Amino acid sequence: MELTKAEEQIMHILWKLENAFVKDIIDELPSPKPAYNTVSTIVRILEKKGFVNYTAFGKTHQYYPIISKKDYTGTFLRGFIKSYFGNSYRQLVSFFAKEENLSVKEMEEIITLLTNKLDKKKKDGNS
Repeated sequence: MELTKAEEQIMHILWKLENAFVKDIIDELPSPKPAYNTVSTIVRILEKKGFVNYTAFGKTHQYYPIISKKDYTGTFLRGFIKSYFGNSYRQLVSFFAKEENLSVKEMEEIITLLTNKLDKKKKDGNS
């Protein structure tokens, strides 16, 4: 499930803080700060979507993520690659190599990462 920009911004804060009250989230947001009710509404939407849960302290809630940043990033990237690159990682890499003018150092780092992953897959017998 994809998040709106506002929801994603709140999730990044929760991933960073791990546990936070709405006021803690607002403190982390850039100025101009949104209204308390705005942030509270976004957090409740994230709860309904299954991204956060809370511990109640009387009438106030301390929120925490139940979806890890790694899991969300993986899901988001797979959806992005499917939508924009026909589900082809080759097309993604080709796009950045051609369009984004990667530096030689960046290309070497990508080649090293891919080579290491390829060697591991060969060693493990995966194709």
